[in-house]
Amino acid sequence: MVRRATEGQLPEFDDLDWKEQLPQPPREGRWNELAKDVAAMANTRGGLLVFGVQDKTIELVGVPAGANTEQYRQWIRNHVHPYLPDLDMVELTDGSKTVLIIDVPASEAAPHLVYGTAARDKEQQAAVAPYRANDHTAWMAEHQLERAYRERFARVGLAEHEIQRHLDFTVQSISAQSPTPAAWLVAVSRPQRPLPRGAFEPDRDQARGVLTRAKDRTTRLLAGQRVPAALHGMGDTLYNPRPGLRRWVCSTLELPFNREVLVELHHDGTVVAAISQWLRGRDAEPGDATQPLTVSDRLLQSCCYDIVALVQEHQRELRLDSTQQLTVTLVAPHGPRPLEASTASYWGHGMEGVPEYSRRSHHTQPVHAVLSPAGSDTEASGAADLLHRDLLAQFGI
Repeated sequence: MVRRATEGQLPEFDDLDWKEQLPQPPREGRWNELAKDVAAMANTRGGLLVFGVQDKTIELVGVPAGANTEQYRQWIRNHVHPYLPDLDMVELTDGSKTVLIIDVPASEAAPHLVYGTAARDKEQQAAVAPYRANDHTAWMAEHQLERAYRERFARVGLAEHEIQRHLDFTVQSISAQSPTPAAWLVAVSRPQRPLPRGAFEPDRDQARGVLTRAKDRTTRLLAGQRVPAALHGMGDTLYNPRPGLRRWVCSTLELPFNREVLVELHHDGTVVAAISQWLRGRDAEPGDATQPLTVSDRLLQSCCYDIVALVQEHQRELRLDSTQQLTVTLVAPHGPRPLEASTASYWGHGMEGVPEYSRRSHHTQPVHAVLSPAGSDTEASGAADLLHRDLLAQFGI
C-alpha cells in the first residue's frame, strides 16, 4: 500500500504525513517533533505517520531497519498528555527498503497537549495543542481549545447515556418476554469513537461468522474447564441471526428450552448481550419475592468470556480502529429480589453451593473494561477474568 501510494504520488493530508527520516531525540528548547505530530493526528481524526518517504517528492527512500519503537513510545508518554494508549507502530520491509508506520487513532480524550521546556529555564514547562490542517500542523487558538474540551465532555456524557439507554431497554425486553423470575447478566459495549468513513453494514453471513467465532474462541480459551458456555448452549439459534433495527438479533427467549440468551450485533459497533442465570427445565423459582435468585460462579465466568469474545470479533468484522467501552451488570428484571452467588470452591469439588459468609444484595454495581480492537487471547482472558472477579467480589467471594 505504501509503495502504491508513493508510485501514485499520493499527497499529504490531515490523516497522512510522509517523513523522510526516523524520529529524532528532543532537542534543547524545542518541542519533541514526534510528540507534536502524534498529538496533532490524535486531535484531528487520526491517521498515519509514514517514515521512509520524502515529503516533497513523495519518493520511497526507506529508513534503517530496527527502529527503537520503545524509545519513541517513551517520548510520546513523556511529552503528550493525556496519554495515548492505542498507538500502533509497525516496521515493514520488502527486502530492499524499510518503512516505519505509526498508526494514530482519533482520540476520545482530545485535546492532547504537547509539553516541552524552554532553552533558558529547564524547569519552565510550556504546553501547546497541535492539530492537522490539510497537509500541515497548526496550533489551536484559545477558542479552538475551548470547543475541543467542550466536545470531549459531551462525548463522555453521550457515551454514558447511550450505554444506560441500551441497558434499560434490554431489561424491559427481558421482563416482557421472560415470565420466570431469574437473575440476568446484561452487558453493553460501544465503540469509544464513531465508525470510520466508509463503514459498511454487516450482512447475515457476517453476523453469523461473528457469533460462530466468538463461541469457538470461548471454547478454546476455557478448554479443560467445566463451565456451562452460554453461546454454545444456544444450539442452532446461534447460526440464524434475525434482522432488527440496524442490528442483527440472536435470541432464544421465544424457545421453550435451553438457556435464555439475547445477543444483538449493532451496525454501529454496539454489542448487547443478556444471559439468564436460570436454565429452563429446572423447577421454576418460587413466587416469594424474598426468595433469593442464584448466580452461578462458573456461568458468570463463561458469560464474561463469551461477551469479551463477541465484542472483539464484532470489532474485527467491522474493522473498527477504536477501543470498546464494556459495561456488565447483574439485574433482576421482574422486580427487586436478593441475589446470591454459588461457587464450586465452597464444596471443593464439582458441585456448587452458597457459602454461609457470602453477601446477598438486591443490586450490584456495574463493572467495566476497555477492549482494544486487535486484542490477543491473553488480553481477552485478562479482561474476562477481571469482569468475573469484580462481579463475584460484590458477593464477598
